[in-house]
Amino acid sequence: MTTTVPVHLGDRSYEIHIGTGLLARLDELFKPVVRGKKCLVVTDTTVAPLYAGVCTSALSKLGVTAAQAVIPAGENSKNGEQLFRLYDAAIACGLDRKSFVVALGGGVVGDLAGYAAASFLRGIQLIQIPTTLLSMVDSAVGGKTGINLPQGKNLVGAFHQPSLVVCDIETLKTLPRRELVAGLAEVVKYGVFWDAELFELLERNADQILAGDPALLAKIVARSCEIKAEVVGKDEREEGLRAILNFGHTMGHAVEAVSGYGHFLHGEAVAIGMVYAARISENLKSFPVSGTTRLVALLKKFGLPVGAPELAWEPLRRAMAVDKKGVAGKLKFVLAGNIGEAEFGCETPEDLMRQTWESMRG
Repeated sequence: MTTTVPVHLGDRSYEIHIGTGLLARLDELFKPVVRGKKCLVVTDTTVAPLYAGVCTSALSKLGVTAAQAVIPAGENSKNGEQLFRLYDAAIACGLDRKSFVVALGGGVVGDLAGYAAASFLRGIQLIQIPTTLLSMVDSAVGGKTGINLPQGKNLVGAFHQPSLVVCDIETLKTLPRRELVAGLAEVVKYGVFWDAELFELLERNADQILAGDPALLAKIVARSCEIKAEVVGKDEREEGLRAILNFGHTMGHAVEAVSGYGHFLHGEAVAIGMVYAARISENLKSFPVSGTTRLVALLKKFGLPVGAPELAWEPLRRAMAVDKKGVAGKLKFVLAGNIGEAEFGCETPEDLMRQTWESMRG
């Protein structure tokens, strides 16, 4: 069974296909959206041996000449050096304005390839084929692309919507458990800020989800995509509502930057950031302590970190200062009022930010 989630953005609208066995149908899914006859398939050293052949074979059936660019797996590849390698590959294989890029892999591949597509020749078509849970429920949907700088995560990028997203649940079978668990943090996030029923579903079915139940995985991916599609459809460029998708990310991104990219997976850092945001929410938004208790219990059940790592406050605060959601030097947090309810634009006193971090280190 396949679920199709539309993302309504006028002439930039597209569909997200979620199901099992979709890689075997890629030529059928590509056909309505592919315009050019040349493309660059961007993947990484982990995914290329598993799925690159299936992807290029599907393109060949449509008469498309597909070149491959394979980057080293991991967050450290999301940088300017790898971006310019993709530009070189695009020129070498003769991409033009009617050509397209296929991002085949996790969030790093999707963000990097997406930014290459957004900027090469001032923008060419992009197709996203996410192969990790995190990229399926978050980074492949919504059009955010970019690279990291030493000073912070995703500080250089562009909004560039894909014309198609294909989420084949079967690719999650080859995903290392740590990567699967990290992706679950983003699913928990949707439950906290938007959908209490999703949060409860995760609580009831945590063991089956961790065991890789394909029906449950398809269900939580589809619901996460539905929520993100609704939010992005109302605020494509994060001028207001869309910022709510960043629950847990202000501190999460700082943890990633200060600890060194790759030490914590993105979802692991977001889990820490969500607990931090929940504890601040208790003080500023009357978020019930029971809500924080439920959040911590669920994250622990999934095997995600919930305490503060041994990172000093000062470098974390400096990292948060360059967060894209800050305005005029003021940090703007996404805070929760209850499970399933949150709001963006909440200024937080400096002493409370520090005290909350120090309390989590205990």
